[in-house]
Amino acid sequence: MKEDTVYQHGTLAMLISGLFDGTLPVSSLLEHGDSGIGTCAGLGGEMVVLGGHAYTIRRDGTVEELAGDVTVPFACVHFDEVKNFQSITNLSVDDLEPKILQENSRNVFFEVKITGTFAKMTTRTVFKQEKPYPGLVEVADQQAIFTGEDTKGTVIGYYAPDLYQGVASSGFHLHYLSDNHQLGGHILDMVVKDGELTIQHFVNFNLHLPVDNADFLKKRIDTDQLNAQIRQAEH
Repeated sequence: MKEDTVYQHGTLAMLISGLFDGTLPVSSLLEHGDSGIGTCAGLGGEMVVLGGHAYTIRRDGTVEELAGDVTVPFACVHFDEVKNFQSITNLSVDDLEPKILQENSRNVFFEVKITGTFAKMTTRTVFKQEKPYPGLVEVADQQAIFTGEDTKGTVIGYYAPDLYQGVASSGFHLHYLSDNHQLGGHILDMVVKDGELTIQHFVNFNLHLPVDNADFLKKRIDTDQLNAQIRQAEH
């Protein structure tokens, strides 16, 4: 079943190493899923995919739907299938993540999706970079931070097992988009006021690499400090 597969283009280790070129068009990405997260070429905004539409949150906080020819260096998508959900209320992200892990295996990729009202939402988007690109850690502080209270919207993202650190960011990687498209980005902090939580497990992990990109083919990625660099850049 196609709903059993999460498709990922690129790896987080590539972003850590400064491989920010767009190497896959959004139109091709959406052939592999209607929901997900990612970023645009040059880190030009945090991306959210919902209902088969790809959106980016720019550094000024505006939300833009992406045309099919826009390219991405990194993204994860899947075909959304809601089999069941549970209602959640008054949960911070620090409470929510342990709750989810109590009920789901740490050794399986799964999607996390929450629709509802958020008493608090803090997000960020990093600033677009130009060549020669720095590494992701160097640009992590170049970010715009947005906050909102009692916003309605959708949290979407993934849990990746520790085994896949470097390919992905192990643990939770969550993005947000409000229903009115006035707030979004990579989630730094949140409190769920009331919402519906769904978890979608994946049997298959489909990794797609940019083998036509010369910079990727010749890049030597230093893995010695990779775990610390990912934590610094993503949290």
